[in-house]
Amino acid sequence: MHRALRHTSFHLLMINYNLMFRKKEMKYRGINVWVACLCLLLAACDKDENNNSNNFATGIVELPALRNGANDVFVTHYTTFNGQKVTSFSMEYDKSKKHSRWIAFRFGNQTKQQNVSRSDEPFDADPAIGSQYQRVQADFGKQGYDRGHLCASADRLYSREVNEQTFYYTNMSPQRNKFNTGIWLTLEGQVQSWGRSCTASDTLYVVKGGTIDKEDQIRGYISNDRSKPIPRYYYMALLFKKGDSFKAIAFWMEHTDTPKSTKLVDYALSIDELEKKTGIDFFPNLNDNLENALEATYSTKAWPGLE
Repeated sequence: MHRALRHTSFHLLMINYNLMFRKKEMKYRGINVWVACLCLLLAACDKDENNNSNNFATGIVELPALRNGANDVFVTHYTTFNGQKVTSFSMEYDKSKKHSRWIAFRFGNQTKQQNVSRSDEPFDADPAIGSQYQRVQADFGKQGYDRGHLCASADRLYSREVNEQTFYYTNMSPQRNKFNTGIWLTLEGQVQSWGRSCTASDTLYVVKGGTIDKEDQIRGYISNDRSKPIPRYYYMALLFKKGDSFKAIAFWMEHTDTPKSTKLVDYALSIDELEKKTGIDFFPNLNDNLENALEATYSTKAWPGLE
């Protein structure tokens, strides 16, 4: 969340570093100049898939702030890959609405790998949450909605086990077919492309979700059952650590059969703007100065393929 803390000394530090790195202005444009400089100061480099005890953050980077409501459950799924415990994805799940508030995960040197294809295993209940709090097949299909993955099957192809976990009903959201296979799929594919560009020193942190918290952001209810809302909007929040530099961007899409545009750039916004829309605090574990700088603005030119 943007805390708007801008001390005079911080401004002077940025000016000094802009002067020192003037020769690199052709490489880093706009805000990326001073963000990159700040990142050098923070000496940020996380090479371990699950290691977050670094200088640019105080906790697990991809996790939003938890609401911790009476019906909210925080769940993280893991797999063992190449002898290491690796996080598959995490979520805050609202049992009263049988839907996750958000799903968070990362692409890194291990998790970006494509070693398997989409699972043939059926959709199934998540063993971490009581089945009475989850949706079932009858809530989709004939109701007019796909079982839309939030953490996409194609986001998790580094092992058979992790791909099967993406088919848990806690990871499903009711999506219109034209949306699920249209503009949302296009955005997912672009994010996967960015994620799979990661080298050993890079990480793409991803948060996805459908809006279920606010009544005016709910499209309707399955069979008029208020425990089964249909999101009116879907969103993504992205933070990319590329070597020692950072960039961030968000996307906000209306859940409709007829998208306003086929260009992803038309859905882009800042993390701060997304936080105002959703009420969710994204990437709160970043150091404050870095979080404030990254979340206040964005550059579509910094994301290959977006323009």
